[in-house]
Amino acid sequence: MPLTEHLPFLWRGHRLELLGARAVWDPTQRLLLVADLHLGKAESFQAHGVPLPSDGDATTLNALIALAHRWQPAEVVVLGDLIHGRLGLTGELRQKIQALPELLGCPLTLIAGNHERGSWLEGLVQQPSSRRGPLWLSHGPEPLPVGGGELLQLCGHLHPVATVGDRSDRLRLPCFVHDAEAQRLVLPAFGKLTGGHPCEDHHQRWLVADGAIVAWLRPLPPERAPHRRG
Repeated sequence: MPLTEHLPFLWRGHRLELLGARAVWDPTQRLLLVADLHLGKAESFQAHGVPLPSDGDATTLNALIALAHRWQPAEVVVLGDLIHGRLGLTGELRQKIQALPELLGCPLTLIAGNHERGSWLEGLVQQPSSRRGPLWLSHGPEPLPVGGGELLQLCGHLHPVATVGDRSDRLRLPCFVHDAEAQRLVLPAFGKLTGGHPCEDHHQRWLVADGAIVAWLRPLPPERAPHRRG
């Protein structure tokens, strides 16, 4: 299957585009959705004596600005954890966050995440989980609202990754994960300094790497794989 920068995802007639840049584009509502930027993570670790380089934020922010310029959204929505924590919320980072809407060319909405807890961001109100058309936007997995059985939940928080390869040659790649039973689509972490956690093998996944995205089905284990004849 050829690699591409985006793939369609249909939810009961509502089309989304899963982007290899670790974002979701909703063309009907003109929403660009990302999750888990964790800005200021390096500075948070530096405060504890861990010498991480401080250039991750610029890479993350430049990638987001480039995405907004390409897709021209009416709004950018961050599904929580825009920042990593109060220790990394420097004066310089505050200025960058204040300038983001102008740099993006559209309003910026932040769904409150666990890493924003206890922090105040000038000009950026932390909003609760909310509905946008057929979508339920939240930071992490949560029950859909009463009467929301037709909704698709979009969230982050889990930083899903999938392991490709065998014991001698493994590669961990960020991925989108669709849990059909829970009516949930989990976005990969957008930040460049974020880790990842393995996702459930039985969920549908799309791997992302170097700006490309591909649907992926894990090969069956030997005891379940079909036997070849001849």
